[in-house]
Amino acid sequence: MKTERKLEKQARTVRSGYLYILSLALSASRDTAKMDLNMDSNAPHSMGTTIIGVTYNGGVVLGADSRTSTGMYVANRASDKITQLTDNVYVCRSGSAADSQVVSDYVRYFLHQHTIQLGQPATVKVAANLIRLLSYNNKNMLETGLIVGGWDKYEGGKIFGIPLGGTLIEQPFAIGGSGSSYLYGFFDQAWKEGMTKDEAEQLVVKAVSLAIARDGASGGVVRTVVINSEGVTRNFYPGDKLQLWHEELEPQNSLLDILNSPTPEPMNI
Repeated sequence: MKTERKLEKQARTVRSGYLYILSLALSASRDTAKMDLNMDSNAPHSMGTTIIGVTYNGGVVLGADSRTSTGMYVANRASDKITQLTDNVYVCRSGSAADSQVVSDYVRYFLHQHTIQLGQPATVKVAANLIRLLSYNNKNMLETGLIVGGWDKYEGGKIFGIPLGGTLIEQPFAIGGSGSSYLYGFFDQAWKEGMTKDEAEQLVVKAVSLAIARDGASGGVVRTVVINSEGVTRNFYPGDKLQLWHEELEPQNSLLDILNSPTPEPMNI
């Protein structure tokens, strides 16, 4: 009799434990379902981004990743965030994709009119000031940060940063977007005056790949634009060809392949 009661008590304990675990699982599944419902696929497109502009001895190099997100989803993994304004001036876009695109379109139109009236290309400073004017006058409605870079015959290669709010800052190098948080110390150590074109481009590619490794909102491929007195050169670096950094795993076809993948090399700056 005592044995039966003991067994019945143990069975009740086991059943209550199972029920408790089941209730936790159901609660977790409900929370996951609610989270999925809150992930609106029609949310505004945002470029959680890494954008960079660097001056070198003779011109500038602009660089950016290619991930565009919609809420928690990646809307475009190969977008082009470096937009042409004139033959000699380009802009890197971050923040709201719609806001940055409409600002770029307006400035491109105004600069075209400016070039027709003067009979010569607009300078980098003129392009940056137009973006500053639009950003500042509409600062309560726009959510975009931009980096303007280019070359002109009067001042050579120039980089201007226009963050949220419409401030205009001329800098030897500028970084922006969500990935820039991981790059300030790196640029303090790695940037130097009088770099060659190849050194500047390698610095930009390395910096964007570092941000991609750490920032979940940056990813995809790396695009660069080199602007100097000879013209404009665009370059493309696929994501699977970028350097791997500390604790970063190589691309795999299957999750099972990760078990057999070698440990990545430690970061080497």
